[in-house]
Amino acid sequence: MTRFTNKKALVIGGSRGIGAAVVRRLAEEGASVTFTYAGSKDAAEALATETGATAVRSDAADRDAVIATVREAGPLDVLVVSAGVLVIGDALELDPDAIDRMIDVNVRAPYFASVEAARTMPEGGRIVVIGSTNGDRMPFAGGAAYALTKSAMQGMARGLARDLGPRGITVNVVQPGPVDTDMNPANGPMADGMHSFMAIARHGQPDEVASLVAWLASAEAGFVTAGLYAIDGGFAA
Repeated sequence: MTRFTNKKALVIGGSRGIGAAVVRRLAEEGASVTFTYAGSKDAAEALATETGATAVRSDAADRDAVIATVREAGPLDVLVVSAGVLVIGDALELDPDAIDRMIDVNVRAPYFASVEAARTMPEGGRIVVIGSTNGDRMPFAGGAAYALTKSAMQGMARGLARDLGPRGITVNVVQPGPVDTDMNPANGPMADGMHSFMAIARHGQPDEVASLVAWLASAEAGFVTAGLYAIDGGFAA
């Protein structure tokens, strides 16, 4: 498939997990892909070699770095924001600095990246943010701050979809449930508990999420915007 031939894409947080799967998928379908990484230099270099994509070190918690990276990579046809941080635990005991960093990565980075990309994005551009099913449902204790960040993406997408719709630019959120990544491995200690909530009792695969992202980023999804797309095996049902 060559849906993205002659298209420029940036994946923020693309060296591992869902982000890496998105990089592979967009590159396989013809896009010229740049992706960012923060600490996973070896993984980023290996992925760049594998896919022909360009790896750029940029900390998603640094607003100015995010804006500069988007500006330098543009004009973009596709922006995917996959960088994310998970901090869970007793709200009375969690480190406030860790919560602030999570908000920087999970909320501020997608917002400022999307706004900067929109400045030069051509007609029909695509913005896709990786959220979480926890934006809709938080079935266990300790996830209040994380859920806050993912719910924020829902409001952002709805608002920016209104702002950018006259230019044919779509803004959507993909909301995975448990996906087999370093952050939430299929053999992790919480797996059985999470599977007990699900209609399809297994972790998803990064490639499955990348398939949904690729469709939302394609011309086929030109009338799809402000959407929240669960890919969670029924976790939030």
